[in-house]
Amino acid sequence: MSTESLEPSAAVGETGRGARPPAAEQVAVAGAPSTAVPVAVGGAESPVPVAVGGAERTVPVAVGDVDVAAAAVGGAESAVPEAVGEVDVAAVARLIGEPARAAMLDALLAGRALAAGELARIAGVSPGTASEHLARLRDGGLVEVVAAGRHRYHRLASPEVGQVLEALALVSRPKPVRTLRQSRTNAALLVARTCYDHLAGQIGVAVHDALVTRQALHTVPAGYELTPAGVDLLTGLGVDVPAARSARRAFARPCLDFTERRSHLAGALGAAICARFLAQGWLVRRATGDRALRLTDGGRRTLADAFGITDACSG
Repeated sequence: MSTESLEPSAAVGETGRGARPPAAEQVAVAGAPSTAVPVAVGGAESPVPVAVGGAERTVPVAVGDVDVAAAAVGGAESAVPEAVGEVDVAAVARLIGEPARAAMLDALLAGRALAAGELARIAGVSPGTASEHLARLRDGGLVEVVAAGRHRYHRLASPEVGQVLEALALVSRPKPVRTLRQSRTNAALLVARTCYDHLAGQIGVAVHDALVTRQALHTVPAGYELTPAGVDLLTGLGVDVPAARSARRAFARPCLDFTERRSHLAGALGAAICARFLAQGWLVRRATGDRALRLTDGGRRTLADAFGITDACSG
């Protein structure tokens, strides 16, 4: 079964109850539990040095692909304290800090569920090793399994996991770029990509700025709220605003873009806009497990007509 059937088609709430295509995507995404605390992160890993050292760049780096593993390494025990308010950050950091697991999580940050074999290929490890890594990520509450018949797929356990990964990218060093392919991948990430289930990169920031400039969004304590003009604008594009409002997550909030260092739009509304762009073919995915998106001619026209964005990159 192709994983394309598992791609989100609308705003995904913290329990994953937005509209989805048939089959496995009907299974709810597990949100952050209200009372239970994840326990037992299995086995200690060999620590990955935090300092990147003196690695030279052979190709100039446009920041797009960063070493999250190097930024997320911890080394404490894995038992989670029972006292409310105490959390084991080191255990989560150790999970993310292993390079193969960091590569898997980055692939899942594209917002789609992937099979273990695909994640093994992306991480450059054997299927057996990938299964061990995925088991630890599940035990640590970072990923969950989606069953589709006899097939099993993995995806991030909640939008909060995506927020953590994107935040780590803000403080991570760029990976050395040594091939033309890596350079092209970084350039594509700069233009447009998914940040879990919402738009990021130059286009994501441009859409956010256009909504604010056109007074479609106004600031509220929880983030953003749509104005009547904003409702009309997005409804006219086919964005399901009522579904976004009913999602069990923040409606709209700014999210600091790690490449642009400015905000793009997150929350249920950001996810609904991203889903609409993908459904209409205004943006298309480049490859499985790749966060980068390509802007089509139709997308370029939509950005110009609806948002007044005329300098969008071709991607």
